[in-house]
Amino acid sequence: MTRPSTAIAQVDQFHAIAIGRLAYQLASEGRSIIHMEYGQPSTGAPARAIALAHEVLDREPGGYWENPALKQRIARHYQESYGVTVDPEGVILTCGGSPALVLALSSLFAPGARVALARPGYVAYRNTLKALYLEPVEIACGPAERYQLTAAALEALEPAPDGVIVASPANPTGTVIAPDELAAIAEVCQRRGIRIISDEIYHGLTYGTPAHSVLEHAGDALILNSFSKYYSMTGWRLGWLLVPPALIDVARARMGNLFLTPPVLAQHAGLAAFDCEEELQGHLRSYARNRELLLAALPRLGLERIAPPDGAFYVWADIAHLTQDSLDFCRRLLEDTGVATAPGVDFDPVEGGHFIRFSFAVSTVEIEDAIERMVPWFASQAQHTA
Repeated sequence: MTRPSTAIAQVDQFHAIAIGRLAYQLASEGRSIIHMEYGQPSTGAPARAIALAHEVLDREPGGYWENPALKQRIARHYQESYGVTVDPEGVILTCGGSPALVLALSSLFAPGARVALARPGYVAYRNTLKALYLEPVEIACGPAERYQLTAAALEALEPAPDGVIVASPANPTGTVIAPDELAAIAEVCQRRGIRIISDEIYHGLTYGTPAHSVLEHAGDALILNSFSKYYSMTGWRLGWLLVPPALIDVARARMGNLFLTPPVLAQHAGLAAFDCEEELQGHLRSYARNRELLLAALPRLGLERIAPPDGAFYVWADIAHLTQDSLDFCRRLLEDTGVATAPGVDFDPVEGGHFIRFSFAVSTVEIEDAIERMVPWFASQAQHTA
């Protein structure tokens, strides 16, 4: 009897992690390194959250637990921030945003389902889809679309995909979808039977109009978020997934079997973090200053074509006049200057060879230092390619 053929899902490397490993290796050798390769705050968790965590360590042994007060607080957050009602039972606490994505995709789709997403887009969207035997349907989004998905692009897809991943603000571009466009996307998806997964992990980090939740327009959308970005708690591994009533049992079964519960300590700290608005807004003001400094310096680097950084803490820059190999470019930039950045090939497998992503979620002093290191280096690269 012939056994059916099987194939292991092929998942691409996350090249920014390799750049990060090299950066830490160079730091261990005594080099001065500025980490602009990772999308993570350089600040720690809010002081009140850390203080509470110390108290919890002293009084509790920890264990498998889901904090009902935290679920209620997250639900309240959506009422206060977006004017939408969320059932706390529909809040699935996760071990960060990445497991929330796995839960969302596996709760909605069977293997072979087609899921649309923007290109450029976060590398783990494409690779998680592949790992779950789902088919990524990448939609090229350039300057004309402000590097974002549009309702027209989703309308034009034939056949309609089973789902779509929306991110606003987006990684790697920082672009935000305008409220009317977000409503139009929701309308197209409802009419064509396209399920929406909205990654709202960068909400709270905008430099103008606040970002809107897809939940304002699509009550059956799945929303993922995390304490890693705005709340500056990357290493605490705490996030959440909002699911509609029909999927609560499905998502909870997957969370319980695949991940059990998020870290108990992180759940206590996360609840405290919601009440640290003054400190967190201080981080946002620092990011805004860093953004201004980096945008002002781009002409000195010879970088004229960028995505509009409406939110998050990224600048997505076109370096086509310097290279078509962004991975090698980032390696050389790191080795020569000590500034670590992310290669565009992670986020766009087609055009990413001539893009680079800068994260400005570091200290302002580091931003100023990085600019001074990069200005002469970029100038030398331009001379070599002239």
